[in-house]
Amino acid sequence: MRCRAGPREMAGDAASGSIGGCGMRTAPELLEVDNKQLEDVLRRAEQSLDEEDSHLIRRLFESYAYVSDLIEDKNTSIRRLRQLFFGSRTEKAEALVGANAGKIKAALARDNAAADGSSFDDANIDASDDSTVTRGHGRNGAEAYRGAERVRVAHPALRAGDACPACTEGTVYEKTPGVLVRITGGPPLSATAYQLQKLRCNLCGRVFTAGAPAEAGPRKYDATAGSMIGLLKYGSGLPFNRLEGLQGDLGVPLPASTQWDIVEAVASSLMPAFDELIRQAAQGEVLHNDDTTVKILELMGERARQEAPADAEGDADGRRGLFTSGVVALRDGRRVAPFFSGRRHAGENLAQVLKHRAERLPPPIQMCDALSRNLPGELRTILAHCLAHARRRFVEAHDRFPEPCRHLLESLAVVYRNDAAARERGLSPGARLQSHQEASGPTMHDLHDWLTRQLEEKRTEPNSALGGAIGYMLKHRDPLTLFLRRAGAPLDNNLCERALKKAILHRKNALFYKTRNGARVGDLSMSLIYTCQLNRANPFDYLTELQRHADALANAPQLRMPWDYRDAPA
Repeated sequence: MRCRAGPREMAGDAASGSIGGCGMRTAPELLEVDNKQLEDVLRRAEQSLDEEDSHLIRRLFESYAYVSDLIEDKNTSIRRLRQLFFGSRTEKAEALVGANAGKIKAALARDNAAADGSSFDDANIDASDDSTVTRGHGRNGAEAYRGAERVRVAHPALRAGDACPACTEGTVYEKTPGVLVRITGGPPLSATAYQLQKLRCNLCGRVFTAGAPAEAGPRKYDATAGSMIGLLKYGSGLPFNRLEGLQGDLGVPLPASTQWDIVEAVASSLMPAFDELIRQAAQGEVLHNDDTTVKILELMGERARQEAPADAEGDADGRRGLFTSGVVALRDGRRVAPFFSGRRHAGENLAQVLKHRAERLPPPIQMCDALSRNLPGELRTILAHCLAHARRRFVEAHDRFPEPCRHLLESLAVVYRNDAAARERGLSPGARLQSHQEASGPTMHDLHDWLTRQLEEKRTEPNSALGGAIGYMLKHRDPLTLFLRRAGAPLDNNLCERALKKAILHRKNALFYKTRNGARVGDLSMSLIYTCQLNRANPFDYLTELQRHADALANAPQLRMPWDYRDAPA
């Protein structure tokens, strides 16, 4: 083991008066120490020191040995070491501002009571007492099993209207049935092998084969197989090769190449639904957009550089970056989430979506961060910027500037709690706007004055991390506070950030797409699956129904969206 220890450290830092002094120090001498030498030192320390001190020294040696092993391990990342020493980072205001979070809760409760016209007594609330929060037990009730098969079990001896066998005078009547849930396991894709009997004439040699039963169907791979493979791959991030190994272990082999053939065929039949999703998204009242990186091998490397001028998705500057853009549109209480992978930025993909927008509709609200590549070019939108992005800059600077950052985090906490209260009360967009103007407007106005004073009165260095965060808030004040002037404007872009986790999950597990066609299949599958999840529809059932009614889907895709496909005519 390499031990970082030198004469100066052993004697202490006399100049600073403490071992942890902040003055400049020369690099210590590195000593090679093996475990036997350390044990000898510990044995001598135990003989001369009391039990408590010797135990402390032994723990320090063990801790140093553990950290040394972590550093020597090539799989240990800097992020893991930081979490080991400093704990996991969090952006929650309660963890950053400490006890003052209780004051925020109490202030919010007073504001809500005042808005409702009810009385408020400090004795009725203890905002700092987290022990009153009811925590879940981690189990699901029977009503949560929406996809379970329902089997009605009748009482073996009684029917509604029969005499009560206990008192013999009353009459029994029907009540809400009790529910008993039983869960079974099996391969993600199961198989049935039909053994068709064959009979052969011993004289003429003719063979007679039994016909396949109706439930066997005409195809080897049922529509449900394509739905399950698509869900596992693009909804849960399970790569083809892992599913191949799992299916092989369970005795139902399914090669990765076969899985790709199945999902590619499914994507071709479901393309009308994807095109309709884009058209529906274009009519949205609020559109969130953002992007993340992606790897498409066909568009990377020497071959891609040679073919770049002919690439229809490349821009005039010879762009080489590859992105997966997510657009989440809100319309009439529904959410639509198409994905696009290629060379286009999020703003360019949003522009392609908005080309399908009806001319009679007013410009939509667009929520994104302040990157210029998120803007849709010449197409007009009402711009709103993400308050969470601005807040994160102060979270990152909190360690160095705790007090100024505390003030901003507490102010924004009031805004977010007001928004949560409006959501819990089910306020309409207009009522939510009025609530924010009354409850959040004064807070944001005071915050703007405070931010302005920090720079104008030279309380903060403009080039510091805090100065940069303040400058960002002031520069983008209007789009960051659109929720105070426009009904329906969101506070942040977290909705799109959560959508992009689908693409990030695929990237972390499958690493890349091989071709542009593979990326197209992935975008279509993710779009349909995530839109189902946003609208609380069963994605497995939805994908299966679309495959079984592919002709009807091609003729009227607008009737087979995740929220109304059950009502579509067969």
